[in-house]
Amino acid sequence: MKVLHLNTYENNGGAGRASARLVKALRSQGVAAELWVNYTFEKESKAYSFSSGLFAKYLTAFQIVAERLLTQLSLKPEKTPFSIPYFGRNLAEHPALKSADIIHLHWINHAFMRPVDLANLKKLNKPLVWTFHDSNAFTGGCHVRYQCDNFEEECGNCPLLKSTGPNDLSHRIWQSKFMAYQGLDFSVVAPSQWMAESVKRSKLLADRKVQQIPNTLDTEVFKPYDKLAARETLGLSKDQLLILSGFMPSKNDKHKGTPYLLDTLSQLSKKDNCELLIFGNRDEHTMPDFPIKTNFLGTINEEERLTLAYSAADVFISPSLEDNLPNTVMESLACGTPVVAFETGGIPDMVQHQYNGYLADYQSAVDLAKGIDWVFQHPEPEKLGINARNTVLSQFSEAIIAQKHLELYQSLLK
Repeated sequence: MKVLHLNTYENNGGAGRASARLVKALRSQGVAAELWVNYTFEKESKAYSFSSGLFAKYLTAFQIVAERLLTQLSLKPEKTPFSIPYFGRNLAEHPALKSADIIHLHWINHAFMRPVDLANLKKLNKPLVWTFHDSNAFTGGCHVRYQCDNFEEECGNCPLLKSTGPNDLSHRIWQSKFMAYQGLDFSVVAPSQWMAESVKRSKLLADRKVQQIPNTLDTEVFKPYDKLAARETLGLSKDQLLILSGFMPSKNDKHKGTPYLLDTLSQLSKKDNCELLIFGNRDEHTMPDFPIKTNFLGTINEEERLTLAYSAADVFISPSLEDNLPNTVMESLACGTPVVAFETGGIPDMVQHQYNGYLADYQSAVDLAKGIDWVFQHPEPEKLGINARNTVLSQFSEAIIAQKHLELYQSLLK
């Protein structure tokens, strides 16, 4: 069985990491899985690229940047991800797709596959699987919906667009997707219960069969290390309580909930006895002023070093307002570090309240702070870590998730 996985990027963004990890998991179970991407930032790529060669790579990079800039012209100045499909690739004649038994789509925005390009895949007459890493596949352009329920109809009157109305750009994008999906048979994979329920609420895909299969990660890489040894390796304090948080966008970014993180830290009962660790691809000088001492670890590309960061921390905090099945939460749990997060998106699929972490009331910085204090004051921190690790081993390990995908593939080939 040859399964071809398609994603815009390799190891970039949540979907890039999730798709690469799934391919690795499938290969470990004997599946001939390949990852093909539109663009790779990797110097030593493990994926195949549709933009191989210097000219092709520059052209693809130009299209990605141009599409993002053109999209911004239509949007209000709000930090909500939105895609307008200006550029794309017709892959129906590509030899790699023709030779595959199954084609598995992941995140295909940023000048990779437009609705018309998806429609062309029908010519291949092959089983299609599509994992939804965010909401874009069934909306009129947004990737993060927040409280908007326009996707339950045909979009339009989009709150993100400068020019809005019943027949605005979001409605026209929705229509282009509706036309593309007609006659295109594909199986939807939702990594979280929240995503599965969202698909069923959408007018665009409510009649599709949805299978919930989580993302995975290598539990032999993401595993607990001795806390003091991890801190010594990273040059961190050995006696402070350490709070870890992931990618740090701008202070005004709604999606990742940075304002709630700032508010939460200011309310901690042990502010003088704890420090914040931040990792991510944001320059240290462009980050907000945090109310407690902060160590910026920078961009961490090596998974082993990232594992040390999780192991060094006493708690991982995710103030995200909407997330499908965030990799950082799963990674932290796999390393035996409890997670404090809002009860939103797919996070409750991983974090069990007061078992391996704390689920705070949505948009309540007070409750987030309460959750961190709860972890700090827990009488059996080792038990919290064991619970966290066991959650991932029992529900999200490579063998379990690969087998679930394999069963889906085999049912489609029959």
